[in-house]
Amino acid sequence: MIDNFDGTVVCASKYFTADEIRVLYHKGIHDFGENKVQDFLKKKELLSDLNIHWHFIGHLQSNKVKDMINHISLLHTLDRISVANEIQKHAKDVISCLVQVNLTEEDQKSGVNPENLAEFLIEIKKYDKINIVGFMTMGKLNDQKETEIAFKKLDELSKFYKLPYRSMGMSDDYELAIKHHATHLRIGRKFKEML
Repeated sequence: MIDNFDGTVVCASKYFTADEIRVLYHKGIHDFGENKVQDFLKKKELLSDLNIHWHFIGHLQSNKVKDMINHISLLHTLDRISVANEIQKHAKDVISCLVQVNLTEEDQKSGVNPENLAEFLIEIKKYDKINIVGFMTMGKLNDQKETEIAFKKLDELSKFYKLPYRSMGMSDDYELAIKHHATHLRIGRKFKEML
């Protein structure tokens, strides 16, 4: 689907029905990312016969962690110690997580502020049910220049902390993400064209 990319393309499936996900699965898409816990659990149950790799890519409320944490391959949006506490409490196995970093520094966006990142990563080391494997960020809407700055910073952070995964890039800006070594793209709209 995306020719010059050898990482993981996650179908951001919040606007897709379970039936549409099933169609995409049979076309070779096996990674799906959901934004809301309730929707995710419903779709997962309807598609339990398929070997889907589920990702959680939305803002995660602490009180929802227990319902979903043992059903995903990768959490893209760890950004608060309160969520880490709940993962530690409810995870049966070690959970692979990405730390969401707010690199466009917009107030309405979730994520750890860059100046607090080092302290956050030290704190997270106390939790033996959490394995930090990389970072996630979002670009700035309708601003390719600021988006590219954010993606470049995420790449630099990954290299600095020696963490392999970089989740960044959506339908409008995935080419910039690939340029800055994204390993996971979160694509929604482009998949609609395959249905």
